[in-house]
Amino acid sequence: MRLVVDLNRCQGYAQCAFLAPDVFALHGAEALMYDPQPDDAERPQVLRAAHACPVRAITVEDERLAPATGRAGGPRVG
Repeated sequence: MRLVVDLNRCQGYAQCAFLAPDVFALHGAEALMYDPQPDDAERPQVLRAAHACPVRAITVEDERLAPATGRAGGPRVG
């Protein structure tokens, strides 16, 4: 699993940090820090966090889908 957060779109609502605190953290008022390649054990929390983002700034790519779909990454979530 690979994450990309559009930091230009992110508004610092911190829903992701609340739902997946081991992957996302808000530092200061608006600086989001995140693990771009979290462990697969975090998958349920990461997917909930991506869906909860009010501005849809989080993209989750699933490397497991790449060979089956013939393209890099997977569907955009969030």
